[in-house]
This record gives sequence, structure tokens and C-alpha cells, in this order.
Amino acid sequence: MTKTIAFVGLGSMGLPMAANLAKAGHAVHGFDTRPEAMDALAAAGGTRPESLAAACRGADILILMVVNAAQARTVLIEAGALTALPAGAHVCLMATCPPDDVKVLDADIRASGRRLVDCPVSGGVVGAEAGTLTIMVGAPKEDFDAVAPALRAMGDKLYHCGPQVGQGAVVKAINQLLCGVHLAAAGEALALGEKAGVDVATLLEIVAGSAASSWMLKDRGPRMLMETPPVTSAVDIFVKDLGIALSAGRSAGMGLPLAAAAHQMFLAESGSGNGLSDDSQVIAAYRRLNGLS
Repeated sequence: MTKTIAFVGLGSMGLPMAANLAKAGHAVHGFDTRPEAMDALAAAGGTRPESLAAACRGADILILMVVNAAQARTVLIEAGALTALPAGAHVCLMATCPPDDVKVLDADIRASGRRLVDCPVSGGVVGAEAGTLTIMVGAPKEDFDAVAPALRAMGDKLYHCGPQVGQGAVVKAINQLLCGVHLAAAGEALALGEKAGVDVATLLEIVAGSAASSWMLKDRGPRMLMETPPVTSAVDIFVKDLGIALSAGRSAGMGLPLAAAAHQMFLAESGSGNGLSDDSQVIAAYRRLNGLS
């Protein structure tokens, strides 16, 4: 069943996600602070509303592909998206946010007569373009069922992680915990190879094909060896996401020492002025620590 969808946040992931919704036959009204992004969605089959309120009026679903919970609150409360939505509409929060922040937002949305669906994504720009994102949903079953057709237009791996808002955010935090720890460990291992004087290209080939391998090693390892790698995901993303994982640990009363150690390495690289560099460059923090640069 097709839906009328307001989509806020037409960035590098949001734009192809919104375009895939339009391709699936949904009526998509996209809004972004950049007019050229709205023009691009209109060219891909969406519509270009005159305002945020116009995008939200009559929408069954509002999708927020924004940076964080604070930006979601700005859109919903300060910019008036929530009051423009019809009563009973669903708000799909697809950003990576601390679970506790999601729960606070849920209380405000429910008080207004609308429903929040906590549904962060994983898969990056490649997954957004291909419609192969992993989508992790925390929401009551009836809310999950109401938005599932729209979510399936953006991701081919859709999971109902539990009946409570915030459970999707917890699963995404755990995913990012593992990604960040794997990435930091890969940087540590390759930096050790450099310090020991071995051929690191050969080292990478060996470990990437052995039991020591991980998806992050295979994907980021080659970029760790580049002098100026392209940026696919920034160091500061893992500063944020590992911070969220640590926050989730505090809420659950659980220590996360490996996540904390990885977080420190990303913080060190960001603090050196390289927060916008590719996240593979966490290896540079190990190089500086050990006199390699």
C-alpha cells in the first residue's frame, strides 16, 4: 500500500532513500535546507513543497534522516513539523541517536497524538542508493506494520528489534560499537606491522584472508595504506557513534572497556584536526602514539 510521505534530510543518504520511496510509488514530499537537494528529489519523482509545513500536511509518515536527536527535535518542535502532521501520523526517526534521547522524543510525539517509530539504518551511501539498507526498528508491532511497506522501499534487511521505542537505537549502537572496535583494532594491527618494518600490503592481504579478518578490515584496511584516502565516513562519525554506544552502556549499567578504548583513539585523531578525514585514518593516531609520524 502506497503512502504519502514527508521526508526531511536530503543529504548523501537521505536523497537516494527518498528517491527509492518515489520509485516504489509513494508520494514523497522532500524538504531540506538546500534548495538544490529538493530540486534533485523532484527530478527523481518526488515533489518540492514550498515549506516544511506544506511537506507535512496530509502525510501518513514523516521520515527524519537528520544528523542527531537535537536536529530531530528542532525539526519537529521548533520548526513546527509535528503540529503540521495529521493526528495519528507516524514519525520515523532514522538517525543514529542515543536510546535515552529517542525515548524522551517519543514522549513528546505521543503527547501530540502522533506515533514515533525508532528505525536507525546501517549501510551507508552505497546501501541507500541500492535500496539495501539494514533497518532496525523499535516500536509497537502495529506501528511497525504501518510503516513497514515504506521502510522496505529503502532497505532489504528490515528487523523488528522489539516493541519499545529505543530498542532500535540500542541495536544500532551495538552495531556501531562493533564497527568502531573492529576499525580501531585494524588500525592498531597495521600500525604494528609498520613499526616492525614488515610489508604492510602483504600483511593486509594475509590477515584479510585469515580468521583474523573482519568486514571493517577488508573495507578500511586498503584505505589505511593510502596517503590521502577518499572520505566515505568521517572520523567524527565514530566519535559520535561510539559515544552513543557508551551512553547506552551507562543506561544499561554496563561497562564497555573496548568501546571506550576505541573511542579514545577516534577522539585523539579528531583532536589532531582530522575529524573530517576518512575514518580509516584512526591508524594515524596509532602512528603518532608510536613515533611513526
